[in-house]
Amino acid sequence: MRGLDAAPGRPDRRAFLGSIGSGLLASPFTAFAQQPAKVPRIGVLANTDGPPWDGLRQGLRELGHVDGRNIAMEWRWAEGQAERFSDFAIELVQLKVDIIVTSSTQAARAAKKATSSIPIVMAISGSPEKFGLVESLARPGGNITGLSNVAPDLLGLRLQLLKQIAPKISRVAVLLNPASPIEPLALRELQSAAAAVGVEIQSIDVRTPDDYPAAFAAVTANHADALHVFANPVNYKSRQLIADFALRNRLPSSHEERIFVEAGGLLSYAPSYVDMCRRAATYVDKILKGAKPGELPIEQPTRFELVISAKTAKALGLTIPQSLRLRADEVIE
Repeated sequence: MRGLDAAPGRPDRRAFLGSIGSGLLASPFTAFAQQPAKVPRIGVLANTDGPPWDGLRQGLRELGHVDGRNIAMEWRWAEGQAERFSDFAIELVQLKVDIIVTSSTQAARAAKKATSSIPIVMAISGSPEKFGLVESLARPGGNITGLSNVAPDLLGLRLQLLKQIAPKISRVAVLLNPASPIEPLALRELQSAAAAVGVEIQSIDVRTPDDYPAAFAAVTANHADALHVFANPVNYKSRQLIADFALRNRLPSSHEERIFVEAGGLLSYAPSYVDMCRRAATYVDKILKGAKPGELPIEQPTRFELVISAKTAKALGLTIPQSLRLRADEVIE
């Protein structure tokens, strides 16, 4: 026997009302479930784009983080003007990025000044524990962690390598920016190492690109017979100018990044910055998964690269010892 609500050709009112009720109850949850998940935004505060940052991109991809798919990258390049770091850091904070990745002590300091809550990952930094960026390498504390590119005896090793290729050198001019938080300290370490190598260090200040004419004149006037170049943003941007000056004046040069050798410098010995940026991706991954930056120990370099320009050595009338050729990661012919 059919009920009154189940007459032929007429829908069952109870079923109909039930379906409406269940639909009303389900729809808010369905809409909620269909809302897109928040895409983490990663800010990068660095000097300029280049191969090391390909290492970060690759490391992130290997860990399942792809820009434009499940993360959004915000790149900010100072392009040799370190004073821009502060404004860029503030800009990234205003964008409410989830993490800031930095490429130098100056960039890290600017980021830390801009925020005490957004996690900061130092892909490259010099002795962060000595400049108040972290409490210690083992337990950074606060909102900063990452990697340090400082290793024991690294500066002395560069001088030794330079002396092996150019054994007659005795006066090494050092191009540095005294306004840098780390370079005056590095200069003192270089001066301490110089005695064991048998060379004298001559400090030449370069704060801005306008200082190069006077700096080059000082190198010549002081009768320097070799050059060491700190890889700060000003020198980085002017690397071709520096390399051309060194070649014209037959000055063997040592550097802190291979890109200076690619421009015409003699040699570089440094941590693999591509590897360091790739390793920085693991910090980003851990923080995105809930790790606290202050509890992640800071890593020091484990992989180093020696790059020598045979072309420059030949132009300077120098012979690269076979032992160094075998040791080099790359010899640019």
